[in-house]
Amino acid sequence: MTGFGHVRGHHHHAPHDRIDAALEGSVQGLRTLWFSFGVLAATTAVQAVIAAASGSVALLGDTVHNAADALTALPLGLAFLLGRRAATRRYTYGFGRAEDLAGVFVVLVIAASALFAGYEALRRLFEPQEVSHLAAVAGGALVGFAGNEWVARARIRTGRSIGSAALVADGLHARSDGFTSLAVLLGAGGAALGWRWADPVTGLAITGAIALVLRGAAREVWHRLMDAVDPTLIDEAEDALSHVEGVRAVGTVRMRWLGHGLRAETSIVVDPALTVMQAHKVALAAEHALMHGVRRLSTATVQIHP
Repeated sequence: MTGFGHVRGHHHHAPHDRIDAALEGSVQGLRTLWFSFGVLAATTAVQAVIAAASGSVALLGDTVHNAADALTALPLGLAFLLGRRAATRRYTYGFGRAEDLAGVFVVLVIAASALFAGYEALRRLFEPQEVSHLAAVAGGALVGFAGNEWVARARIRTGRSIGSAALVADGLHARSDGFTSLAVLLGAGGAALGWRWADPVTGLAITGAIALVLRGAAREVWHRLMDAVDPTLIDEAEDALSHVEGVRAVGTVRMRWLGHGLRAETSIVVDPALTVMQAHKVALAAEHALMHGVRRLSTATVQIHP
């Protein structure tokens, strides 16, 4: 082993603080998810009744998408619950990866909703059908926008508060869905002018919007599964370590997300004349600097090289 091997620094009170913060984050996340589920379920129910009565395929596509969004709360909620479990001898890093697996399920649900909405829009384009109750369709579009925007604000606020990239992404997804709901108004307006193709064309536009959301969500999940992080976080870590007294050079910094927090591993070069205890103190200072200098960092491992 090179140098003195692996030395982990610890705050004298940081571990308990990090555990408490993780538990509190899970509680907040679960509360927001159940709130989101309730709002979107109610929104979907209202839109489903109007879509069935009016025959609007655009509103049907928006309804299906909102239903899919409501269902994403279930795997994310389960992931938050699993993430609260302590590490075991088999799962030595805990269960934070459950959130990434939930992200895969979310992507599959979004893909399924896009396929269904696209199929219905194409079918209605080749088999035109009159759309009735246009005022109700417009009202359903506004309900969809309001419900999604309400959910989006709650998810984004909580996600940023607890450091959940999945919850923030889901909030941005809901916000884009809100504007997609407004597109239904265009279809209703076209139908009111006698343009029979307006509703299915709007349905196809909504399908395209869902596909764009799918692309972004899939990219986000891919990054998490492949342990990608924002390069600015590495810059923050290197800057924090470079200002620690006793650190002559900083080696490679590696980070990965685990649940709502980041894990960091790095090495530092110290004076070879230092005693083991003195080198250990430098490692503690380095870990302290990392914990305070990097956003969302929950654990840091520092290796010493003389």
